[in-house]
Amino acid sequence: MALIIVESPTKARTFNRILHGKDFYVFASMGHIRDLPPTTMSIDTSKNFSPSYETMKKKERVIAQLKELASKNDEIILATDPDREGEAISYHVAYILGYITENWPDFKIIDDNKKLKRIVFHEITSRALEEALANPQELRVDLIKAQQARRILDRLVGYELSPLLWKKTGKNWLSAGRVQTVALRLIVEREKERRVFTEEQYFNIFGLFQNGEELRAKLTKIAGQKVEVSTTLKLYAGDYTYTKTTIGQDKVKAIVADMKTDSYTVTDTSEEVVKRYPPPPHTTSLLQQDAYFKHGFSSKMVMSLAQDLYERGLITYHRTDSFNLSTQFVFKARDYIGETFGKEYVPEKPRGYKTKSRNAQEAHEAIRPTKLVAEPKIGKDKDKRITVNHRKLYKLIFDRAVATQMREAEVKVVKLTIGSKKQYELETQSQQVMFDGFLRILNPDFVSANTRVIFLKKGSPLALANAEEKEQKTVPPPRYNDATLIKIMEEMGIGRPSTYAPIITLIQEKGYVEKDGRYFMPTNLGEPISEFLAANFPTLFDLSFTSGMEEGLDEIANGTKNPVALLKDFYGPFQKQLALKMGDSSLLPIKEDTTEACPKCAKPLIVRFSRFGKFYACSGYPACRFTKPFLKIIKGKKCPKCGGDVVIKYTKTKKHFYGCSNYPKCTFASWTIKDIK
Repeated sequence: MALIIVESPTKARTFNRILHGKDFYVFASMGHIRDLPPTTMSIDTSKNFSPSYETMKKKERVIAQLKELASKNDEIILATDPDREGEAISYHVAYILGYITENWPDFKIIDDNKKLKRIVFHEITSRALEEALANPQELRVDLIKAQQARRILDRLVGYELSPLLWKKTGKNWLSAGRVQTVALRLIVEREKERRVFTEEQYFNIFGLFQNGEELRAKLTKIAGQKVEVSTTLKLYAGDYTYTKTTIGQDKVKAIVADMKTDSYTVTDTSEEVVKRYPPPPHTTSLLQQDAYFKHGFSSKMVMSLAQDLYERGLITYHRTDSFNLSTQFVFKARDYIGETFGKEYVPEKPRGYKTKSRNAQEAHEAIRPTKLVAEPKIGKDKDKRITVNHRKLYKLIFDRAVATQMREAEVKVVKLTIGSKKQYELETQSQQVMFDGFLRILNPDFVSANTRVIFLKKGSPLALANAEEKEQKTVPPPRYNDATLIKIMEEMGIGRPSTYAPIITLIQEKGYVEKDGRYFMPTNLGEPISEFLAANFPTLFDLSFTSGMEEGLDEIANGTKNPVALLKDFYGPFQKQLALKMGDSSLLPIKEDTTEACPKCAKPLIVRFSRFGKFYACSGYPACRFTKPFLKIIKGKKCPKCGGDVVIKYTKTKKHFYGCSNYPKCTFASWTIKDIK
């Protein structure tokens, strides 16, 4: 009899379903069973940064069951997730059972009877489990070292830097983090870049033509000179290019009037068939971005749904930055495509993709379905029920993975250049999908919207029916949303697939950022904290330094770097800078002015911050102790029940919703702003 140890009950149920009738007992550890204590740093910097883990009190019963089961079984098989965190859970289980030492960083496995085994798999299917059980291995010590090195780094920064923030602000619930502060800084720097951006008014002019065909063309040149100019700005994270025309308020009316008296002909034509290829399969970050843009899912929600799908055996492991797809899936997908859509949709050769991630970790596959079933099956019992959101995410994964092995689309693109006697030049373009290929499942709307092209012979005369102007303004660099923040973090090498969602969640829970619609804005708490940390620890919270630390952790995981050396290189300079700043007694005031007066003493109210969020307080404190809740009013929206203001509110778990400002007299509430007119 063999004991298989996994992390969650859902995963255990899937294992039991697959291994039913065989000599295995599957036990769920319910996640980590040991951790660093929450009240002390528990890192001995004088002894190679040795961590002091302790068993979690709430897991004492689980540990007792685990030890009893281990003593009754002939084999102990660790079947936790294949990444560093999964390896760490297996390590702590092995330590509790007496199979591995805790001599950081030189772990040694103690297993004379070869009773302990580790199996690694990237999908929970019969084939994958059989293969893993037939090829067991030892604990991957280098991954354990990398996970613990990250944990130690983050503990050092959090537990030594956070007290500096407490001293500077008087708020002992604030925290600083090695990666979270860099994520916050990205948002803060973008907001500063938006503030200094100067909006400029400009106009685009369009000609509406009639000549058997109705077409709309955009003015591109006047007397041979382009009317559109581009400007590129160097930003904190990358470049931002925006375009505008040279047509201002002083010119537009005269140009439009002059164009109406002109005569036009087609001066040039071009026609080509362009091949469009399917995008790569989902990695963690691509899935989070795709789910956000198509369904509005937060990164935290995506990871929760994906974890469920993985543990139910419906998708492969969802924490990955690899584009690899197994040969078995690729050939099955080709068969599925031929049977479902026709042989013409199957390319001559299987298609592969090169991973572009700067530091792709662990040899995972991309995220894909484990079976070529477009709709996941629903079990009868509650634990196996798939929600609407599970279905939506599964469909994104299924369609994207299958599309990678479909033929490219062929799109005919026709461009027309229109000239005039007065030297105005306009351009228009039309498209026709000649063969839809992968677009059939990834973008059917594009196919249905582009069914014909407008083609006119060179020299054909055109009659201008009307010329119209469109006023526009240059727009500043956009704020980050869930998807774009994850994208820039991945591009810059900040964090890893497993860390994006927790980081974004944390900076919101701490009140450092808030959302304006779908976009992140720094609060009056988050911005000064970011500014202070960036100014006083410029190296620690620099993009390249943070990326370099991730590379160092990857090298530890690959067995090419000593974890203690990495920690020493970091800690020495950090400690010196921290000691210097701790000696500075200046304060960092955190408040936000308002135009509202205190109803008790008439002094101005200000917005202050607590661990529970924003609140209004009297500026005359402590003489006046008036406070009231902070409610952010949504402009242009009124309560459909009583006509009161609509405000943002939060549940106990800090999930925001929209409610009436007249609560409790009015109990209107909605999860989405779309439901409110």
